[in-house]
Amino acid sequence: MLKTNLSTRPFYNERAVHWALAVAFAAIVALTIFNVTRVISLSARQGTLSSDVQREEARIEQLTAQATKVRGSIDQKALARVIASAKEANAIIDQRTFSWTELFNHLERTLPTGVMLTSVRPRIEKDELRIELTVLGKEVEQIDDFIEKLEATGAFTGVLTGEEAVTEEDQIEARIEARYNPASRTQGAS
Repeated sequence: MLKTNLSTRPFYNERAVHWALAVAFAAIVALTIFNVTRVISLSARQGTLSSDVQREEARIEQLTAQATKVRGSIDQKALARVIASAKEANAIIDQRTFSWTELFNHLERTLPTGVMLTSVRPRIEKDELRIELTVLGKEVEQIDDFIEKLEATGAFTGVLTGEEAVTEEDQIEARIEARYNPASRTQGAS
């Protein structure tokens, strides 16, 4: 009996390999087409954006030139007058927002008997409210008591006595100056 092998080489399934290669090739072609279309669309968009940037830069240059021309045509003396007027108006507005009632309530609570208030002048100095008071008292101790009570409210800080003089009626007239901040008063002083 004769034994022969008809197959000289082993059988490989080449069809699966061909299909895998075809799928990989199709994916590569699809990705290449996608990338090419993206590059084309992004290039077109970059061109549009570049022209927009150039147009905006030209507009900036034009507006800068106009601003320089306008600044050059402004009368500096008139501008200084406008600035001074605005500062004055702001000071008046600040004074209008100042609560006289609250100030006089503080003064009424702290004013001892024997001391009389003759003038009150608020002024705004470097963003702080300063109060200048003129008082009359029979004794220096009464005026000192008034100053201590003002400081105790917490609304008055940096209380200083200025000029003191004796009037014709033998009363002591004292000028008192203090920073006034009604928002910082203590609850116990109410």
